[in-house]
Formats: sequence, C-alpha cells, structure tokens
Amino acid sequence: MELKEVIKNRRSIRKYKCEEVQNEVIQDLIECARLAPSAKNRQPWEFLIVKDITKNEIANIMLEKQKGQNVILEKKLLGANSSVKETAKTIKEAPILILVFKQYNENWTVGDALGVGAAIEHICLRATDLGLGSLWIRDTTYSQKEIAKLVGYENMELISAIAVGYADEHPKQRPRKKLEEILKWY
Repeated sequence: MELKEVIKNRRSIRKYKCEEVQNEVIQDLIECARLAPSAKNRQPWEFLIVKDITKNEIANIMLEKQKGQNVILEKKLLGANSSVKETAKTIKEAPILILVFKQYNENWTVGDALGVGAAIEHICLRATDLGLGSLWIRDTTYSQKEIAKLVGYENMELISAIAVGYADEHPKQRPRKKLEEILKWY
C-alpha cells in the first residue's frame, strides 16, 4: 500500500477477530517503531509484548482501579464515549498488547514524548499496512504502576499501550478539521 493510503486507512480498532498475530509480524511492527525519529537520537522507549492471561490481567487491573476511582476519560477532549471499562474489553479481545515503557531516571523531555509518539504511530501505520488493526491506548495511565509491577517492570514507567490484531470492524473515519482550519501561511 502507498504511504498516503495507509495514513488514510488507519483507524482506531476496538473489536478484533480471534486470530493469532505471528511473532514475525510483531517483530516487524517493533522494527518499524525502532526506526522512528527521536530527539537527540535518545530512543527513549522499550516495548513489551503481552498476550493471553497476562493481557487479561492487565485489563482486570484497569477495571479494579476504575471501580475505586470511577475513572472516565474526558469526553470533551475525545469526542467519544470512551471509558476504562471499554478499553479493558478491547484489551481482552485483542490478540496482543504492546506496552511502551521508559526509564524513570531519565531526564524526560518534550522531545522524548514526541519520539515515543512517533514510534507508536509507526506501529499503528505498519499494522494498517499489514492488514492489522490497532488502538493506541492511554487509559493505562490510571494503573501504570500496578501494570508495571505485574509484568516485572517496576523500575520503568508505562507510557502507553497499543492493542493489535486482525480487525473485526471497519469504522468510518472520524471527523477531521478542514485543511483551511489548521493550515496557515505567513
């Protein structure tokens, strides 16, 4: 697929088929993330692939934390009915979950955050190119310490997660601002 087509076809997928994603495909996704640009070439990321029971335990941790705090994402910012409960369901349904970590002791910069975002976007775009669906997940922020402990990464900070698998839905593109609204010439 041409790059522009991949970009146009990428969607946030929340429903997945019960079909395994091969390890070679997962390695391909992470290879694409590895090639993402980062400020000062710091490459401030580490990726952990979780499947099956561990993936479901992560979703359960998120649900337990939500019960205690009644955490719901800010709908004004998202423009959708997205909750930790719905995200946990998606995590359980997806064949794999990629956890994105960074070291706690680093001097975290905006450039590092942008680099991690670029790496995640590389994964999402490559997934689309390979006929997979993906969902960039930030709801893990509410239970990041518990999740990190579960997977043996207590010394690292969980930044984000990505659900990946074969899509069992084909959502339309969500509304986008018109080019004239975001492009200004000086």
